[in-house]
Amino acid sequence: MTEPSRPQRGENLDITHKRGKPTLRTIATIAGLAVTTVSRALSDAPQISLETRQRVHRIAREIGYLPDRAAQRLKTGRTNVIAILLDSHEEVVGFSTLIMYGIAKALKETSYHLVVAPNFLSTTDIEAAEYIIRNHLADGLIFTRTEPLDARVRLLLETGFPFICHGRTEYSTPHPYVDYDNFTFAYEATRRLITKGRKKVAVILPPKRLTFCQHILHGFMTAVREAGIAYEIPEAVDLDTPAGVLRDFISSRADAPDAPDAPDGFICPGEVSALAVISGMSDAGRILAADYDIVAKETSRLLSQLQPKVDTIHEDLTAAGEDLGRMLLQRINNPDAQDLQLLLPPQINFPIG
Repeated sequence: MTEPSRPQRGENLDITHKRGKPTLRTIATIAGLAVTTVSRALSDAPQISLETRQRVHRIAREIGYLPDRAAQRLKTGRTNVIAILLDSHEEVVGFSTLIMYGIAKALKETSYHLVVAPNFLSTTDIEAAEYIIRNHLADGLIFTRTEPLDARVRLLLETGFPFICHGRTEYSTPHPYVDYDNFTFAYEATRRLITKGRKKVAVILPPKRLTFCQHILHGFMTAVREAGIAYEIPEAVDLDTPAGVLRDFISSRADAPDAPDAPDGFICPGEVSALAVISGMSDAGRILAADYDIVAKETSRLLSQLQPKVDTIHEDLTAAGEDLGRMLLQRINNPDAQDLQLLLPPQINFPIG
């Protein structure tokens, strides 16, 4: 819990007005601590109590103390920077903002700050990671859109560079990750459609190169095989397909000569794809919750406000970001840290009926 902002006994924040630019000694004088203790507290040394670290960080913020990062890097070899590689995909509403907010929360009481490296500026994902490592631009790296045999993971494991990814791989070597249980999402979404009486269900899959495509497909196929229900997996579109193209595909499929055999239940792993399906089915004259149903993954709560007839399963990206930041700091401070793998459960709250 963040400590109150008022000065504790013996703390005189007005001292900075008399001494110009705040220094470590300024903080030490205010806090009644040794300069070396202040320095270690600002570096989040585990030997310093959490209470002391939080108090020192609070004083530093309130007096406007800014560390000399160049001097720190020369002294410690650390940049006090966490970098995140972000893709330019648009499917998940607010993905970048939500996940970065969570990471920032994890870094709030530390000396680290977050730097965003747009992945699309590099030719390949691996080049973006190599650039950060080669130029020592950060002490740790976070990235998303993980692949089964992700080249970034192999590189980072080989170099020993601290990292954590949002998503899993198929490597046998354990590595830090935070992931969402997409198998359970797809399984429960499909079961929900079956419970509502839908006769043929379809899933809009992520691109096949991404690991979570396999997890969603596995959950979906497990549910349809258990129920013995008809299903369809569109090959011409996926989760990265532009919304307009996906809308036109859905509309054409519903209006095709074999339209009586068209799906009447859809699993959408994102809000944009769900809205595109709704729009396409509307173009074909189909009515949501009457002619068909949708279960969608929701990250922003936007879909449930715009389309309350859509069943949603929530993914908390802010919580995921906070876990990513917290666990990466553990990895940086302790290269031998264990149990740095986390699988977050879907938040399922289907209405009764």
